[in-house]
Amino acid sequence: MNGGGAASEQRLFDLIKQYHDSLRAELGDEGYELLRARVKAYAETPREDEGAARRALKGVRLALIEFLPADHPVRQALNTTRLAPGRMTAPNPALAAELLATLQGRAAPTGPENAAAPDTATIIAEARYRLLQAPSLSAEEVRTRFGGAPPPGLIRLIDPQRGACYPAFQFTATEGVPHEVVLQVNRLLLSDIDPWGAADWWLSGNLWLGGPPAALIGELADSRLVGAATALVEGI
Repeated sequence: MNGGGAASEQRLFDLIKQYHDSLRAELGDEGYELLRARVKAYAETPREDEGAARRALKGVRLALIEFLPADHPVRQALNTTRLAPGRMTAPNPALAAELLATLQGRAAPTGPENAAAPDTATIIAEARYRLLQAPSLSAEEVRTRFGGAPPPGLIRLIDPQRGACYPAFQFTATEGVPHEVVLQVNRLLLSDIDPWGAADWWLSGNLWLGGPPAALIGELADSRLVGAATALVEGI
């Protein structure tokens, strides 16, 4: 294995520890709790699963770039620090545990004085609930529209109440067919493997683009949307 993953992991965690106080102030409660949850998810990644480790490490990065201003030193460093394209080393539990101790020891309270911070499952559930509030088409509506199975490459989410649904931003307002740029970006974001992560990218604020990417389809050049997604996929 090459050392690219280990170097990226060490560099990323060192940045978080170095700028911890500034990050705590800039991220706010929501961003800070998300960062802690993403670091915890990385720490719990099976050592033999390199793909999961890579995705988890990117999740830590995403928790930072989505909330930090463009001129923050950590944000600027992330823009120039890349994950090596080859295989990465196994997750380092000791590094992750050390960072978690820093984050857990310095977190601001989110409720009553002795209230526990939200756990990872709670944060994920709240994020998914938010994504499911966006307009969507039911699986039946999509099947009817396309005369059977939907086109490949669409984000498909599972709502506990309504079942499978497809976020509506993926379709054109006139013909009701998938936007080509959406299919292209979805492939970059591996939406077939992580539909929630792909939906979160489309529906959350994006400082690079100036707003949620889903709201900018047709407003910005397709190349800018693809470029922003590519930067996320390639960067650490």
